[in-house]
Amino acid sequence: MKIAMWSGPRNLSTAMMYSFGARPDCTVMDEPFYAAYLAATGFHHPMRDAIIASQPTDPARVADLCRRAPGTPHLYMKHMAHHMLDGFPLDWTRDCVNIHLIRHPARVVASYGAKRDSITDADIGFAAQRALFDRIGGIVVDSADIRADPPGMLRTLCAAIGLPFDPAMLHWPAGGHPDDGVWAPHWYGAVHASTGFAGAEGPLPTVTGPAAERVSCAMPHYAALSTLALKKIEEV
Repeated sequence: MKIAMWSGPRNLSTAMMYSFGARPDCTVMDEPFYAAYLAATGFHHPMRDAIIASQPTDPARVADLCRRAPGTPHLYMKHMAHHMLDGFPLDWTRDCVNIHLIRHPARVVASYGAKRDSITDADIGFAAQRALFDRIGGIVVDSADIRADPPGMLRTLCAAIGLPFDPAMLHWPAGGHPDDGVWAPHWYGAVHASTGFAGAEGPLPTVTGPAAERVSCAMPHYAALSTLALKKIEEV
């Protein structure tokens, strides 16, 4: 099985990659289109030069990598929805189970703002994620539901995609994963210190000024996807 997990940044996406990566039957890929995205847009993200040097910048070559058999029964690909620019190939997604991981925009903006001084709508990718869902469909899961009950929601998600649940998904070694992207030192500090999912999130953070504008622009897209979010299967 090939699983393409689509999200924006600061969205539990790395923890989910570690969760699937803890399965002995699963290989993982970390944002394979990141260098192609940076090369095509010219955006100056942290560690830009190192990222571009670490991955193919031709989106067709990246798509070929996503089509290849992983060498294990399952392949889990962590993707950012906004990396898929117009003209980037998407035909390879037809052979994937597509999952869309969402998080409340206030939490995303507050977390992203701690790493970068300025934020644009394109950086957090809510419009891109909704547009991608409209194109390729798939399953929607809210990161808040996973953090509130990791065993229950991971069982539910695995059932929804036809993959047996493995309790190994609940824990991983501290210190990172061998397949982390080169950008991991800048972005993955909290996850590297973890050995499992953090607990349920508290109240929404308060955001003001330009950050509040980003939240306002993202909310309609989040709300539309949220209505489709997978609900936990209640145990009998």
